[in-house]
Amino acid sequence: MERRELIKMITLASGGVLIGGELLLSGCKTNARSDAAFSADDIAFLDEVAETIIPKTNTPGAKDAEVGKFMTVMVNDCYEAKDQKIFHDGLIKLDEASRKNFSSSFMKINTAQRKELLTELDNEAKEYHKTKKETDPNHYFTMMKQLTLFGFFTSKPGATEALRYVAVPGKYEGCVPYKKGDKAWATS
Repeated sequence: MERRELIKMITLASGGVLIGGELLLSGCKTNARSDAAFSADDIAFLDEVAETIIPKTNTPGAKDAEVGKFMTVMVNDCYEAKDQKIFHDGLIKLDEASRKNFSSSFMKINTAQRKELLTELDNEAKEYHKTKKETDPNHYFTMMKQLTLFGFFTSKPGATEALRYVAVPGKYEGCVPYKKGDKAWATS
C-alpha cells in the first residue's frame, strides 16, 4: 500500500476530507509556518485529546506515539495560515465546550466526560461538513481527529504494535487470509 492510499483510508475512517491533504501529498511548504507557537501545555492538551480518540489498551495509545507533538509540527509546517488559526482557536473552543458542559477544563474532566464531549464535537463536525460549502472554513475538531489518526498510524508504535507490520516483505501476496479480529496491515 502506498502513502496516498493510506491517507485516503485515514480520511475515510475519519469521515471527511483530509484537511491539508494536498500538502501532505505534495510536500510541506516552507512559507506556511505560523508565528503562533504551541506551548508545552498545548502539546499536553493535544495529547489528551488524541488519547481520548485512541486510548491505550492492549496496544499503545496516541500519547505513546506522541501525537500531540506530531499535530503541532503538521499544523505549523503544512497548514495554511487560515487553517492554523482555526486549529489554534479550536483548542480554546474545545476547552470552552468542556467548561460549558462539565464546569471544568478539558484537562480536569474524567475519561468518560472527555469521550462524551469529543463524541458530541465529532457529531457536530459531521453535521457541519454535510452543509459546508467549499469556501467555508474547516471544522477544528475534524482537523484534530484527522491528525490524531494520521499521526498515530504512521508512528512507530501505531504501525508496529497496533497494525501487523513486516519491515521487508518477501514476495507479493495478493490474497492473504484474514480472520475476524486480526490486525490490519501496516505499510513500510
